[in-house]
Amino acid sequence: MEIKDIRRARVRELIDRNFRGIDADFANRIGRQPSYISRIFTEKAEHRRNIGEALARQIESECGIEAGSLDRPFGDDEPLSKAVAGAARPRVEMAPIDAWDDSTPLDDDEVYVPFLREVELAAGSGRFVIEESDQARLRFFKKDLRHNNVQFSNAKCVVVRGNSMLPVLRDGATVGVNTGKNSFGDIVDGDLYAINHNGQLRVKQVYRLPSGIRLRSFNRDEHPDEDYTFKQVQEEQITILGHVFWWGMFAR
Repeated sequence: MEIKDIRRARVRELIDRNFRGIDADFANRIGRQPSYISRIFTEKAEHRRNIGEALARQIESECGIEAGSLDRPFGDDEPLSKAVAGAARPRVEMAPIDAWDDSTPLDDDEVYVPFLREVELAAGSGRFVIEESDQARLRFFKKDLRHNNVQFSNAKCVVVRGNSMLPVLRDGATVGVNTGKNSFGDIVDGDLYAINHNGQLRVKQVYRLPSGIRLRSFNRDEHPDEDYTFKQVQEEQITILGHVFWWGMFAR
């Protein structure tokens, strides 16, 4: 077995054992996009990302496992679970949770981030536009927005609907969107973006093509790729609302 295959299998076991099999939680731990992790495990070899030396050592450091663990070959005397389960783990201290609601004043280091929503133009018209909600909002620390290079006024939230982004984003998940990165020139292939598709709010991986763009779902078995030429982008009124810089959802 080649080192790239050993590392991929070791990381899969690490995610399954220490992160309940949730790739997004693992991605958050090592500071990567969920789309990056999905490309590590894609079945298509031509689209697959290998885990290089630097990333392997970073994963071991961030996850508190012994250096070199991801490179250990398999053998009857050392099952995969032993190397991962027996590795040292960092001590985690849980901080108290402060409850708050909309009437709780903002701290100096916090900012309100509004939600975007679909709004029907006229009853029964079937036409929608995307507007800011005047009620729904989340609190973000200013330092977290600065860390992600997001100006406070450009931060918005979007609720993901449907199963197209499973297993990374479930129905009802919330994503934070940087509306300052909303041009086709800003697209980083494979990253997540919030999209206005003729008044419909969508969250997809986006790729630039010579003739247009590709919208991709994580759940590709039920939601195949959507390719649009630049002409179709205009006809279907597809615009990039912003780059997804954060996501969160309740466990089920």
